[in-house]
Amino acid sequence: MARYREAVCRLCRREGTKLFLKGQRCLTDKCAIEKRNFAPGQHGKARRPKLIGYGLQLREKQKVRRVYGILEDQFRAYFEKAARSKGMTGENLLLMLERRLDNVVYRLGFATSRAEARQLVRHGHILVAGKKVNIPSYQVVPGQDVVIREKDRQNPAILRSLDLTSGRSVPPWLQLIRETMSGKVISAPKREDVNFPIQEQMVVELYSK
Repeated sequence: MARYREAVCRLCRREGTKLFLKGQRCLTDKCAIEKRNFAPGQHGKARRPKLIGYGLQLREKQKVRRVYGILEDQFRAYFEKAARSKGMTGENLLLMLERRLDNVVYRLGFATSRAEARQLVRHGHILVAGKKVNIPSYQVVPGQDVVIREKDRQNPAILRSLDLTSGRSVPPWLQLIRETMSGKVISAPKREDVNFPIQEQMVVELYSK
């Protein structure tokens, strides 16, 4: 599957805000936004165009896509599925992204970033309802357990992530049991559970043109 392989700190600088793509590094002075808070590229420092209309909508779409680590084709597929579902399209879109397995692993604190969580899933460290699932886009449903595989519970990287994320709150639709390195999906996520500032209506307006 295709994935972004370039320097992710450029993405934060392009959007002008922290997207928390590098985990704990984003909370330190090493964060690119702290050191160089201007767009990447030769003219990034000098050119600060005023965004209106389409430009604002595009930047909002790119921000959502980059926060969840999804390329354009897959993001468009999510949007089309959200549009076909009952309810508000923008909200449906965000809640489908929240229910991705890599996002759930990140939200439970088993990884410090979504990219790290995606790697855990890809490498088969995660069990869902007792079965190994190595598809990051897998959609969890209420009642399912999301567990670190027993033979991986002494993995230094996972232990470090749990330690670093111990102060991070777990959203109310998930339950974490640190002692057993397990979590449970206790309900479907709600719009207020998305804790990143996103204006999803702009994404809807962009794709509706």
